[in-house]
Amino acid sequence: MTRTRTILLAIAVAVAGALAGCGQPDVTRVRLERAIGPAFADLYVQRADLLGEHGVTVQTVGASTACDRGGPKIPDVGPGPDWICMVHFMDDHGQPQDGKFEVQVRADATYVAGGPSKLIGQATLTDSHGRDVPNPVFEWDGAFDPDN
Repeated sequence: MTRTRTILLAIAVAVAGALAGCGQPDVTRVRLERAIGPAFADLYVQRADLLGEHGVTVQTVGASTACDRGGPKIPDVGPGPDWICMVHFMDDHGQPQDGKFEVQVRADATYVAGGPSKLIGQATLTDSHGRDVPNPVFEWDGAFDPDN
C-alpha cells in the first residue's frame, strides 16, 4: 500500500467515524409537529375555559399540524426562526379553522410559537368574569422530545 493510499484510507475512516457520531438532527419537522398540535389543543381548551365556553376538549379541537422550515429549498431540519406550522383545528363553535403559526425553534428542543390574532384573538382577552387575562394561544413556549 502506498503512502498516499494509506493517508486517503485514514481520512476516509476518520470522516466515516465523524459522520457516524453525528446521528439524526435533534430538530426535525416530525418532532416539531408532534409537539405543536397537542400543545395548541391544550392551550385552546384553556382559552375556552377562560371565556366560559364549556364542552371544548382536546378531542373536539382535534388539532393537526404541518410544519415547514423556510420554504421548499430549505430542509425541514435544524433550529431557527424560520419555521411555519399550519394548525388545522375545530374552533369553539365547531367550525374547521386553519392557522399559520410562526415558530422559532432552538437547538435545546424548545420553541416559541405565535399565531394569527385574527383567528385566536389578541394577547389579552376578557374572561367570563370580566377580567383582562393573557390569551394562552396568542404566543407560547414549548418543548419537544429530541429523541422521539
